[in-house]
Amino acid sequence: MSESTRIIVNGAAGRMGQALLKAIAEHDDAVLSAALVRPGSTLDGKSSGIASTPTYTSVAPAAIDFDALIDVSGASGFSAALQLAVQRSVAFVSGSTGLDEFQMREMHRAAQVIPVLWAANFSIGVVVLAHLVGEAARLLPAWDIEILEAHHRHKRDAPSGTALMLGQHAARARDIDFPDPVADRGGSRIEGSIGYAVSRGGDVVGEHEVRLLGSGERIELIHRASDRDIFARGALKAACWLSGQAPGRYGMTDMLELGRA
Repeated sequence: MSESTRIIVNGAAGRMGQALLKAIAEHDDAVLSAALVRPGSTLDGKSSGIASTPTYTSVAPAAIDFDALIDVSGASGFSAALQLAVQRSVAFVSGSTGLDEFQMREMHRAAQVIPVLWAANFSIGVVVLAHLVGEAARLLPAWDIEILEAHHRHKRDAPSGTALMLGQHAARARDIDFPDPVADRGGSRIEGSIGYAVSRGGDVVGEHEVRLLGSGERIELIHRASDRDIFARGALKAACWLSGQAPGRYGMTDMLELGRA
């Protein structure tokens, strides 16, 4: 492996891909080997406009060497990116959501030969939040948990993937089945249950609040994102770290040595 981590970004034309190209250009310990776009893209062969960044391409050049592939292409580009990483025996980092069961199995098989890390959210702060939520849920098993999340008006999924991940951490810490997420529910609730509240509007980057509510007291854990670039920086940090790991499945908690909470 070279002194600087050599990286390919798959899905370079998207908002997250653009943020990654910028983050790599500003990072002293990483270098961009290729910026991949989907076949037929109007950007294929064009310059990104970012200094020292290769032109966009729909095919990874066979002659280039790289240490990690970061995939932010979405479910449609995920499988091809994973196959490329396996063929070239490099670390694979993905933030693509909406994966089906077959793609999840593909990722599991790939982890037998390359290091693989998938995350719904690359924010370092959110990783720490999830760890704290798990610890609090374990120590307070009878307290109700309410997860509130807010995003911009254009976000379609609700609750967000990050909100679901926080709920999964809480359920796993209590050794209970993760319940079907229901937002805007009515009526009373079962003691110790996990509920959700969703807000959409404006240009909110992302806010997640976890409330643990007992009798006469409560704990509130909050993360607010004000800059989308935090997700790109987190993904880049993950790629640089993962390129030095043995084959296997990893999470952001492993990178921060928080364990598999």
